[in-house]
Amino acid sequence: MEATGVLSRVVRGMSERSLAWLVYGVSAAVVLLVVLLILLPQLVVVDGFDVSRLPAFHAGLNATATVLLVFGWLQIQKGRVEAHRALMLSAFLLSCIFLVSYVVYHSQAEPTTFGGEGWIRPLYYVILITHVVLAPVILPLALFTLLRALRDELGKHRAIARWTLPLWLYVTVTGVLVFWLMVPYY
Repeated sequence: MEATGVLSRVVRGMSERSLAWLVYGVSAAVVLLVVLLILLPQLVVVDGFDVSRLPAFHAGLNATATVLLVFGWLQIQKGRVEAHRALMLSAFLLSCIFLVSYVVYHSQAEPTTFGGEGWIRPLYYVILITHVVLAPVILPLALFTLLRALRDELGKHRAIARWTLPLWLYVTVTGVLVFWLMVPYY
């Protein structure tokens, strides 16, 4: 993993302030882009570009990230640092791929509304709202968690990972649930 070695050297040389600016700047830019695309659907439409299968792809990425996060946690519990690192970096990479694909999807697709009725409707909205609220929180948490590990600040890494892991798991699991509840309406 030569790329992580280079990245590790770069972030170790950064001040705390620069690190915070990087994390919050990237997080704010991503959140603003997603909000813009949700508020202005089909902002940039490419004719003939079929995005109809992307929601299923997104659910697959979220499900796989969930599995990687759980196995990554299990590996660090067993003291297998290299396996933990590989699994967590893989989960982060899948989440990045998800984010890019999600932005592409929302730049192309028409808005879809949930049509369920009865008890499933409020359940869906509770899942969706908590997912939407926590999803942007995960980005800076995951970035700080990753960067603390790359800087060999393991005490800080562990302290933030205690919050990041359960929230990240919640977001990935609820992402899959939202997909399954929306399947009839895509």
